[in-house]
Amino acid sequence: MTTPTWLKLTRTVRFGDTDAAGVMHFHQLLRWCHEAWEESLELYGVEAKTIFPGCRDQKHWPDIALPVVHCNASFQRAVHGGDQLMVQLAPQRIDQSSFEVRSQFLLKEQDVATGLIRQVAIHSETRRRCPLPDAISRWLEAAQIGQIREL
Repeated sequence: MTTPTWLKLTRTVRFGDTDAAGVMHFHQLLRWCHEAWEESLELYGVEAKTIFPGCRDQKHWPDIALPVVHCNASFQRAVHGGDQLMVQLAPQRIDQSSFEVRSQFLLKEQDVATGLIRQVAIHSETRRRCPLPDAISRWLEAAQIGQIREL
C-alpha cells in the first residue's frame, strides 16, 4: 500500500529551530509532529475549526477535546539548519476514543528522527472519555486504507 500524499509532508529546518550549535533543538521535533498532524487533517479536508478550540471564525467551542496524553521523540542523528526533511505520518486508532500518530523524519531517504503523539477524545464539559469525532474517525480510516476523501 502506498502512503497517501496528504500523509507525506516536507519541512525545512530554519535557524530558529536550532540551538547555538546549529542543531535542531529537541522541543521542535514534537512541535513539528503536531503541526504535521494538523496539516494532514487540512489536506484531507478536515477544517481546523471543527477540531481545535479558538480557531478563527469559530462560532462555538467544539463538544469534544483531543488532549495529548503521551508523546515522545527521538533523534537518530543530528539535524541541522537548512536540512529539508520528509515527514511521513502513520496514524492508528487505539480504541473508540483514542489514537496515535507516529511521525518519521527522513533526510535524503535516511531516518533522522521519529516522534509519537497519542490523543484521547473527551467531552469538553464533562471531561470524560467519549468516541472520537466523526472527522477524525474518517481521517484514521482513510489513512489505514491509503485513500483521500473526495472534496
